[in-house]
Amino acid sequence: MKLISWNIDSLNAALTSDSARAQLSQAVLQTLVREDADIIAIQETKLSAKGPTNKHLEILEELFPNYEHTWRSSVEPARKGYAGTMFLYKKDLNPVISFPEIGAPTTMDSEGRIITLEFDDFYVTQVYTPNAGDGLKRLSDRQLWDIRYAEYLSQLDSQKPVLATGDYNVAHHEIDLANPASNRQSPGFTDEEREGFTNLLAKGFTDTFRYLHGDLPHQYTWWAQRSKTSKINNTGWRIDYWLTSNRVADKVKKSEMIDSGARQDHTPIVMEIDL
Repeated sequence: MKLISWNIDSLNAALTSDSARAQLSQAVLQTLVREDADIIAIQETKLSAKGPTNKHLEILEELFPNYEHTWRSSVEPARKGYAGTMFLYKKDLNPVISFPEIGAPTTMDSEGRIITLEFDDFYVTQVYTPNAGDGLKRLSDRQLWDIRYAEYLSQLDSQKPVLATGDYNVAHHEIDLANPASNRQSPGFTDEEREGFTNLLAKGFTDTFRYLHGDLPHQYTWWAQRSKTSKINNTGWRIDYWLTSNRVADKVKKSEMIDSGARQDHTPIVMEIDL
């Protein structure tokens, strides 16, 4: 089974805009078409509460004619056009779909951050983890989110193996970002967020990229848009992950990044697993 995850940073822009950045996003979508994955997880769709428009659906059908889709948007009292997730999955798959709430603080459960697909023998779940925010103003809420999310994954894992993916908004170790020393108090690399990810893995989950590639350096999934040279200089962060339950980690055949060319921000990640 081949699975891909990508923080798209606005599905609408990627599908309908003709800006230079949108054209880069469209090129990545064409790459995903060629990859022909069984399941594609998409984060930060930024769709309205009503979800994809008819135009969005027409374009998705043209790009991915052999796929079904399911989506979850941010709804009130959360911000409109914020966060959001989507799955595309091959039509021969027949998952039970759920949109879990995990008892997260503030409006986080209303921000469309988790979708889970249940199959006979395993789960596939994606997450768009809340960012700690400028000035770390949301850090305490993020810490509680991490606890609740780890409890949720552990509950799934008690029933059957879990394949979990998404933008976790944390670089776990110093090797997972280009400039650790200068980012100690940056969102995504605080001690608190890193500890939260450590605690998640300790509940029985494996970071499949590190499982296969060890301490391979300079491997990132995100490059800041604010810096024009971040990708050219590879001053990135690895904050997107494919995790599996420990008991199926040895079945992972591939876990790596997909080249997104000149496009900054997130790049897609792919995992192949023989279940």
